[in-house]
Amino acid sequence: MLIVRSWLQRLVPGMALGAASWLGVPPAAAEPARGLVYPKPQKAEVVDEYHGVKVADPYRGLEDPDSEASRAWIEAENKITFAYLGEIPQRERIKQRLTQVWNYEKFTSPKRYGSRYFFLKNDGLQNQYVLYVSETLSGEPRPLLDVNAVSPDGTIALAGMDVTDDGKLLAYGLSAQGSDWQEWRVRDVESGKDRDDLLKWVKFSNASWTKDGKGFYYSRYDEPDEATKFEAVNYYQKLFYHRVGDPQSADKLVYERKDQKEWGFTGEVSDDGRYLVIRVNKGTMRKNLIFYKDLQNDAAPVQELVRDFEAEFDFIDNDGPVFWSRTDLDAPRYRISAIDTSKPDRAAWKTLIPEAKDTLTATDVVGDHFIASYLQDAHSQVKVFTLDGTMIREVPLQVLGTAGGFEGRRSDSETFYSFTSYLHPPTIYRYDVKTGAANAFRQPKVAFNSDDYVTTQVFYRGKDGTPVPMFISHKKGLKPDGANPTLLYGYGGFNISLTPMFRPSNAVWMEMGGIYAVANLRGGGEYGKEWHEAGMKLKKQNVFDDFLAAAEWLTANKYTNHSKLAIAGASNGGLLVGAAMTQRPDLFGACLPAVGVMDMLRFHKFTIGWAWQSDYGSSDNADEFKALLAYSPLHNLKAGTSYPPTLITTADHDDRVVPAHSFKFAAALQEANSGPNPMLIRIQTKAGHGAGKPTSMQIDEVADQWAFLVRTLGMTVGDKADDSGTPGKGKSGPS
Repeated sequence: MLIVRSWLQRLVPGMALGAASWLGVPPAAAEPARGLVYPKPQKAEVVDEYHGVKVADPYRGLEDPDSEASRAWIEAENKITFAYLGEIPQRERIKQRLTQVWNYEKFTSPKRYGSRYFFLKNDGLQNQYVLYVSETLSGEPRPLLDVNAVSPDGTIALAGMDVTDDGKLLAYGLSAQGSDWQEWRVRDVESGKDRDDLLKWVKFSNASWTKDGKGFYYSRYDEPDEATKFEAVNYYQKLFYHRVGDPQSADKLVYERKDQKEWGFTGEVSDDGRYLVIRVNKGTMRKNLIFYKDLQNDAAPVQELVRDFEAEFDFIDNDGPVFWSRTDLDAPRYRISAIDTSKPDRAAWKTLIPEAKDTLTATDVVGDHFIASYLQDAHSQVKVFTLDGTMIREVPLQVLGTAGGFEGRRSDSETFYSFTSYLHPPTIYRYDVKTGAANAFRQPKVAFNSDDYVTTQVFYRGKDGTPVPMFISHKKGLKPDGANPTLLYGYGGFNISLTPMFRPSNAVWMEMGGIYAVANLRGGGEYGKEWHEAGMKLKKQNVFDDFLAAAEWLTANKYTNHSKLAIAGASNGGLLVGAAMTQRPDLFGACLPAVGVMDMLRFHKFTIGWAWQSDYGSSDNADEFKALLAYSPLHNLKAGTSYPPTLITTADHDDRVVPAHSFKFAAALQEANSGPNPMLIRIQTKAGHGAGKPTSMQIDEVADQWAFLVRTLGMTVGDKADDSGTPGKGKSGPS
């Protein structure tokens, strides 16, 4: 099944540059934010009591983004922010260079359905990727779905898709303005025309066709209230079957649980067409159930195979009644097990590929082989096994990077994968499963010379002595003189791993003389279940401590100094930045929190926020409330503190992390800050959490962020003395 999900959310097109003098403008000196007068949002005497503790929430009114007062505040904040950014002379040249670097052909790995191959392509600066189909691998591809034609401003995005086994029908979902809500349609591949099918109120769902191509399974919620659809909580997801040609009202309800409002369902038809496998999730908890239905018997009930939320189970494939699964049950770094549905007792489960030292992150079965992807200290390692679990080879990967793809069917002789690093954009490879031959299939041509740059991996000690890996990328010949502008990025949550990936924005940053560092914090999935759980709930402070320790290591080892060190993160990473800057405002020269979770006491009251309680805990629990209050960025701002220059970014249609988090944090930060540094918020309109954001919006946002850093870090980009590649020292950053 071809799903536009994690790779589309993470892939940021682009590539790099030449000498550090391309800006061609005078050096920027760090300077105070003179004349900034922030708007005063309405304040109210709102006080909540949690377990005997009273907590004020004076900016509660900003939780309604559509009120007259909120709209006025948003407009006033944007006016200040864009005026400030527009005055930075390097900003336009940064945008021009980002545009040049971004402008190269980008492809995803092709996948075969029937005799046809399907893949996504972006010519360079298209706002959204275009779906192509080719009758043969070497044939001339034709565009099948171009959402750019539907939305000239690029605010409608492809959110997911699946193709019938014979390659004749496409089911695809679209999201508008960055919302998680999707509408699904069906397109005839031969004619390129849509049928009448229209499915609404779909969210957090895939589509999976039956073997006969007559219909597909998908998940949806009940129709929400139009006025609150971007803020109201999402409960009671249901799994449906849609038969092509029928109205949505005729769709068959396959499974629901009226007694479990938090359960979500993902239906997947096994490659042999025999089973509907249902993954049952509870929020973002990395533990799930596995149910299934025998599709040979329409009256067959849904069977519960894995009944307890005690581990993660990813269905891989099946051999008749035997289901293969990747699981961390009794294996914190995952193994592959075989479960015979005719003998479902746990005592009969078998291990095919045992847990290894490295973390098993994904597995597929292609050409009667398991292709297993591992993380070895946060970079990819791929191994090929026979179906009895015997390892036969590794897929050769030359540098510290990330390999992804390897999709296919048991009958396929070939598969495709992409490989990328911090310095190399994704190259697509064709892999012969039988021989192990890997040949470059599509290789991008970009304006960035990776030979001029280097990525190294270091291990530093967290506050409690735990070794933590960090990737550091920069131009070759960089001198560790303690004066290099440095951007430290992190995430640290939800079992998500940060692995090497090329982004044109970071290529431009490095060409400007910057160091780009990524810390693989606890809370992520780099080392499996134990690494994740070490940064959850009552242990969440470990994540922030690891991040602060990374900052201290970079300064202690003379990569940079506090006035030249910026930090960035998005979503849970935005929370990370918010917590770090409120706990150690002295440590940073600038902060870039994006779409962050900033109010840790009320996050579960909006849209899908309740699902994050698996990682964060809840203010409804006395012990967890205490931990949340201790680090919640909104609640740990202290009046009279001089905070580092800060540019908050969010979007008015973000229905994942609602913009109220950033709104309230910005208002409170502006009120609390005592120093001259700018405290700005950039509020994108007609956009959401980030997935599907148009290329033009991405370039504009990064140009603003890099310009902000040029000014606040006092960077000397553009100084002709910098042609050697050694970053200029510039003047001291703001205090």
